[in-house]
Amino acid sequence: MPEFSTEISHSLGKEEALARLKSFLDQVSERYKDQVSELKGEWNDNVLNFMLTTYGFTVDGQLTVEEDAARLHGKLPFAAAMFKGKIEGSIASELKKALA
Repeated sequence: MPEFSTEISHSLGKEEALARLKSFLDQVSERYKDQVSELKGEWNDNVLNFMLTTYGFTVDGQLTVEEDAARLHGKLPFAAAMFKGKIEGSIASELKKALA
C-alpha cells in the first residue's frame, strides 16, 4: 500500500495542540461531509489512530502530537495512489488551520 506522511510544526506545546486537535475528526467530518462517507478515530494519549472513507477509498493512519509538531502517517489503497497528493494536502491543510 502506498504511504503518505506530513509534519506540521507548531509552537503551542503538546497539551494545547492536543486540546485543539481532539475535535479534529469532527471538524474534518463537517467540512468534508460531501466527500467523506465514514470517519472513525480513537485517541490513545497523544496518538490518534484514524480511518476514513472518501470517494470509495479507505485511508487509515496515525496522527502523533508532540511538543512542537504534529506528525501524520497513513496508508492508501493502491487504487487511490494517484490522489495521494490531494489527500495528503487536504489533511495537512486542516491540521495547519487547527494548529494556527
